[in-house]
Amino acid sequence: MIIITTRSYPPELGGMQSLMGGLAIHLNALHPIKVLANSFAGDESYDKRNNFETNRMGGLKILKKYRKFNLLKEVIKNNSVEAIIADHWKSIEIITENISDKIPILCLIHGKEINHPLGSFINKRSINSLAKAKYIIANSEFTKKLASDKGCDNKKIHVINPGINEPKTISAEADHQAREIFGNSDIKIITISRFDKRKGIDFSLLALKNIQAIYPNFKYVIVGNGDEEANLKKTTKVLNLENNVTFLKNINFDLKNALLKNSNIFLMPARIEGTSVEGFGISYIEAASYGIPSIAGKDGGAPDAVLDNKTGLLCNGYDHSEIYDALKNIIQNKKYLELGKNAKEFSKQFYWKEIIKKYANILSL
Repeated sequence: MIIITTRSYPPELGGMQSLMGGLAIHLNALHPIKVLANSFAGDESYDKRNNFETNRMGGLKILKKYRKFNLLKEVIKNNSVEAIIADHWKSIEIITENISDKIPILCLIHGKEINHPLGSFINKRSINSLAKAKYIIANSEFTKKLASDKGCDNKKIHVINPGINEPKTISAEADHQAREIFGNSDIKIITISRFDKRKGIDFSLLALKNIQAIYPNFKYVIVGNGDEEANLKKTTKVLNLENNVTFLKNINFDLKNALLKNSNIFLMPARIEGTSVEGFGISYIEAASYGIPSIAGKDGGAPDAVLDNKTGLLCNGYDHSEIYDALKNIIQNKKYLELGKNAKEFSKQFYWKEIIKKYANILSL
């Protein structure tokens, strides 16, 4: 048995959640697994669809960590556990050496959670935790270099990009709903992400205000939630973009995919904000799988996920005029159609049936 212990897991939406959900499903096709995850609204229905056991932890965040560890010890005591896979260094922080010395641990790293000043308290915590892992799985070459610079043992680090599910048939109901949301707009733009400053939604709105003068009949759908929600809605109002911008949250996977399929451009010009950085950008690949090119920031691991002028455009996420130029470039002569075809082909190397082979190789399955 392989144990997956994770703080981020479906049905909650997000890149990390998609990654851990996909990893669980595709790994289970090769080897028996058990998942230890945090509780989330609708999780009972989601878990019933999978043919492996998922144990959910509710309550306070600090209590979840200890409840998970106690359950992990119980599972190890009663089963033959060949490996432990964790989504985050905090998920293995309290695992004791008598476990980590006997059972190989694979810990995934993503970027922002390890991007702390060298020698700081949080940096030392993360490095000490990751020292328990036999294999550290970085989501991009950028994240591998970042981890090495922050004190991780470079010999332990392997790069495995996040996997995506192959595009599924979208229900007629979801497709109709997505078409209604975009309405009769000429240009359909979408962002699906947490509302963090580093995602670049704020500067995207500034750029789109200028686009409005040239292409007034565009629609920008922003899917997600987070700390910046109130600020983004205020900016939308101040810029008089309320007729062009629609905010959505807590939507299901089918509608999310339908919105991607019906869009023209995925917009997320991510930037570095303090220690927060985009380590890869699974959302760009998910959009690509539906033939949708992306406008992404140059910082972090986005260049691994978006090939400039081939599957999308890279720009300076700190400069809304560069975002505007990228938007204008991709819209003119419907360049997004050509880039979208390239993006769809590029996305195939990230299908889970290809990515899971790399985990299987490390785990000797």
